[in-house]
Amino acid sequence: RVTLVESGGGLVQAGGSLNLSCTSSELMFQYIDMAWFRQAPGEEREAVSCISFLSETNYADSVQGRFTISRDSAKNTLSLEMNSLEVDDTAMYFCAADPGSFYRGPCRNDYKYWGQGTQVTVSS
Repeated sequence: RVTLVESGGGLVQAGGSLNLSCTSSELMFQYIDMAWFRQAPGEEREAVSCISFLSETNYADSVQGRFTISRDSAKNTLSLEMNSLEVDDTAMYFCAADPGSFYRGPCRNDYKYWGQGTQVTVSS
């Protein structure tokens, strides 16, 4: 069984920054198709950013230029650096992974493994 564990969420004022992390004891992240998603109350889950097995990155238009996804294979960690946070960024953020995927393109929704999420709350 694969477990993804997110951390780094919290309460921050608008304009502030947070850095989310995702780790796993069972899955090696190198050359893995991975992504960050978020879901606000009453809203559908949306892809925030994704990184292909070749480390190509894509971002939702709403976070382009403010968020940065990265993978540290040595630490087996997927990160999401979030700057200039806005109230609309408030949501539960989830890490997702799909080992064995060679997909290259815009972020998709059908990942095999999902974390439990970490809450990000941005106050005005």
